[in-house]
Amino acid sequence: MYDLRFDGRVVIVTGAGAGLGRAYALLFGSRGASVVVNDLGTGRHGDGSATKVADLVVGEIRRTGGKAIANYDNVLDGDRIVKTAIDTFGQIDIVINNAGILRDKSFLKMSDADWDIIHDVHLKGAMKVTKAAWPYLRKQNFGRIIMTSSNSGLYGNFGQPNYSAAKAGLVGLMNTLAIEGRKNNIHTNVIVPTAASRLTEDVIPPDFFEQLKPELIAPVVMWLCHDDCQENGSIIESAVGWAGKCRLLRSNGTLLRKNLNDTVTPEAVRDNWSAVIDMNGAKSFDTITEVTGELMTALEQLRTGASSSNKETVFQTNYQFRDSILYALGVGATRQEPKDICYLYENHENFALVPTFYVTFGPAVCMSSSIIQDAVPEIQLDPTRLLHGEQYLEVHKQLPVEGKVESHFKVTDVLDKEKGAVILIYYETYDVATGDKLTTCQMSAYAVGAGGFGGPRNSSNVIPCIEPPNRKPCVSVTQKTSVDQAALYRLSGDYNPLHIDDGIASMAGYSEPILHGLCSLGFSARHVLQAFADGNPHALKTLKVRFAKPVLPGQTLRTDMWRNGNRIHFQTTIVEDNSKVLTGAYMDLTEVKTTPSIMSNLCSAKNVDSDAVFAQINDYVKDHPDQVKKINGVFHFIITVKGQPEVDWVLDLKKATVYKGKPEGKVDTTLTIDDKDMIQMALGKLNPQMAFMKGKLKVKGNIMLTQKIRTLLEANRPKL
Repeated sequence: MYDLRFDGRVVIVTGAGAGLGRAYALLFGSRGASVVVNDLGTGRHGDGSATKVADLVVGEIRRTGGKAIANYDNVLDGDRIVKTAIDTFGQIDIVINNAGILRDKSFLKMSDADWDIIHDVHLKGAMKVTKAAWPYLRKQNFGRIIMTSSNSGLYGNFGQPNYSAAKAGLVGLMNTLAIEGRKNNIHTNVIVPTAASRLTEDVIPPDFFEQLKPELIAPVVMWLCHDDCQENGSIIESAVGWAGKCRLLRSNGTLLRKNLNDTVTPEAVRDNWSAVIDMNGAKSFDTITEVTGELMTALEQLRTGASSSNKETVFQTNYQFRDSILYALGVGATRQEPKDICYLYENHENFALVPTFYVTFGPAVCMSSSIIQDAVPEIQLDPTRLLHGEQYLEVHKQLPVEGKVESHFKVTDVLDKEKGAVILIYYETYDVATGDKLTTCQMSAYAVGAGGFGGPRNSSNVIPCIEPPNRKPCVSVTQKTSVDQAALYRLSGDYNPLHIDDGIASMAGYSEPILHGLCSLGFSARHVLQAFADGNPHALKTLKVRFAKPVLPGQTLRTDMWRNGNRIHFQTTIVEDNSKVLTGAYMDLTEVKTTPSIMSNLCSAKNVDSDAVFAQINDYVKDHPDQVKKINGVFHFIITVKGQPEVDWVLDLKKATVYKGKPEGKVDTTLTIDDKDMIQMALGKLNPQMAFMKGKLKVKGNIMLTQKIRTLLEANRPKL
């Protein structure tokens, strides 16, 4: 791994004369940043002033070879603090709002002055400094901002109503700045530190105070400010060498009336209060839009009288390692594929669960409970005509190979599609032992012939499928299913007779029992992990799929895959009749890791000699993402053979990705070159400038940007 550096970056740290601010300033100074050390030099109550504290920190930074300048302005004069950065270093990239004072008083004893000075320093001061920096950050399309909140702001604290309110206000300010700055690559986050400082020296017990070293928190803030950190709009709590993310949670709640014609009475609130405050299955929201969507859903439920969809079903599963192995076999894991051994042998050093195992809980609870029928009591459902339409899976933590888990199910919507009804089922699965949320799922069940009841056609709760790019797949993996595949897969919990009973299958209109859609998904998920995660089962982050057509056991599945950054689009086809069975599907991976054999065939059936050059460049880009992102360009290489375009390669150095195929977005520079000339140029035998002058290299777009990619060719020359 690489060291985090801030060479060329300029940082403002307010309240940097002591404690956390000093720790931030010293750490940034040691990592190459130019630091504006702001401190008014007041006491912890905001009285007095002195330039000495800021000067001392500047001296410390400079003595170790760093660059720093002192600033003694009040944070309410934020424009003057930012001017110091611009006048001295020519830019501003990072703002750490750390300045703070205390005026602790109980609410009744607090004066207006006590209230105002706290809000001026903490909340208004942070606003003034950030607002002064904001135009510069927008213009350069980069910025990192830290707001400093407190546990008092999150949870309250006796004797600190002014301080708590100001600190909570900083969280609200951060939430909005994170939204407004997103398009300009300005990330705003909140740090909630518990550290030894002049504000807490006589508040915290001495033994505990001794362990609250600011130097243990500074690295957390530094990472939040780095180019590579994509965190935005988050509350990060840190102390004693620990860090964690905080979020607001909201219970699922309950409707307090049956339809739009009813009113809400105090008695109805009383009688439903336990459901209002029940935090089992509570969830967080990232945007106001999501909250509004939930309210619109509740309104639609009142309109249709579908309040029963608030009912929650809890389902427990206790599975052993043999169940993990049985599922792996059910979705085609085999000893013939080396990357599958970790799923099949409990003593393997990397023994793991095929991560799609957790989607099996959905059909299991639907078959063993009345959750679907309760959601549509006015419709008589036919189990033989109830199909699995779509599936979503999000993995929050590494899934255990055995354990006891609890899933909370809730029907969120019933949609009228005229020829049928779509029932949306949302469920979260928790580790019973730890209480940790492991996965979030959404499945849709399609009830054939159950439409026409006058319900809504669409819902904001639907997680959409996404069609693959309009180009040749990067990778295809083919695998034949067994004639007994459905009989084996059903042992993992989906006992629907449609998959084993000839009579039931015939009644449903099939020539024989069909394969479970989730079984086909398990095959394809394994194929994606093999191709783009080097078989790592823990790389799966999210997954979405639509089930388009059933598979008969014994048919052959081909999974076609397209890479788009860390998102892998895939589509599954029956080889025997070329019909698509899984569509609109994608998997988001925590990281992409491909083998050389896959890289040499990426995104095209055609291969050229210079593919090896781009394969080496890809390895370099993966190993040095921080360096290549500084190039900040997207390059499209058109490789020709005998004057005709043969292969396309894209170097998206803004995202540090390399792929074979047509560009998937805006390109800065397009380069056209013959396959053999590309090899010669990579080997250093053909000068790029001479190639351009002689017409061997044609460049469109930002020509000057091409100078920056020479380092990629030069770095890989020894390997070539």
